[in-house]
Amino acid sequence: MNGTDLSKALHDGQRAYGTCIVSTSPQWVGMIAGIGLDFVFIDTEHIPIDRAQLGWMCQAYAGHGLAPIVRIPKPDPYLACMAIDGGAAGVVAPYMEDPAEVQDLRGAVKYRPLKGRRLQRVLDGEEELEGELAAYLAEYRRGKLLTVNIESVPAIDALDDLLAVPDIDALLVGPHDLSISLGIPEQYADPAFTEAMRTIIAKAREQHVGVGFHYSFGIEDTLRWARLGANLIVHSTDIFLVRDVLRADMMRFHRELGDGVSGGPAGAGGAETVVV
Repeated sequence: MNGTDLSKALHDGQRAYGTCIVSTSPQWVGMIAGIGLDFVFIDTEHIPIDRAQLGWMCQAYAGHGLAPIVRIPKPDPYLACMAIDGGAAGVVAPYMEDPAEVQDLRGAVKYRPLKGRRLQRVLDGEEELEGELAAYLAEYRRGKLLTVNIESVPAIDALDDLLAVPDIDALLVGPHDLSISLGIPEQYADPAFTEAMRTIIAKAREQHVGVGFHYSFGIEDTLRWARLGANLIVHSTDIFLVRDVLRADMMRFHRELGDGVSGGPAGAGGAETVVV
């Protein structure tokens, strides 16, 4: 999918599938492009990817028909413009709780290159763009997605106000941080967590806004939340997927060949201690 296709799918309630990409290897691009994904999620909040690396990754994945969605380190409109200038099809800003922050990101994603006081008047509803400028900006922003990270109880409490900001394409739940904010760390099956997810999903879909999550700890929770109506699915991270398969293979080697396992290929005493 390109950004336009992805935005339409999310607003229409269709599911879109992606994964988080950590590897900056050029060989990774063709492999990822051939496994049935709709987009890739590139995280510059937690992963040390510099601007040049980010730019070629966005251009390469977009060239293979996968919309690159970039999470920037903080809700900063200048960082959002930088990501889009590098080729991002959309931007995610982390831990958003304030509608004013969403408005700032809206200006960067949906109205760039308009800036300054005139942009602020537009965002505040004090001016309506017309004529050539309105048409130019509409074309300039076509296929650029604005996604808001929901990762806390205050964000849920402010959800109606956040969703009242125009032009949001999707909400992206951060399950780990949300569980921390709820006081139930990593307890994703807890009824309180399920109720929080249910609320976020329902409110987003009422506004015809896409909603999903980035989750790296198995597929059962992912399936449960998708069945509640989530449709922006960022499944795991390349580094975790490689780790899990490689660890399972190593465990099988050591088990079937009789080698011990204790933090490495073989324990010091030879006794088998499987670490899961």
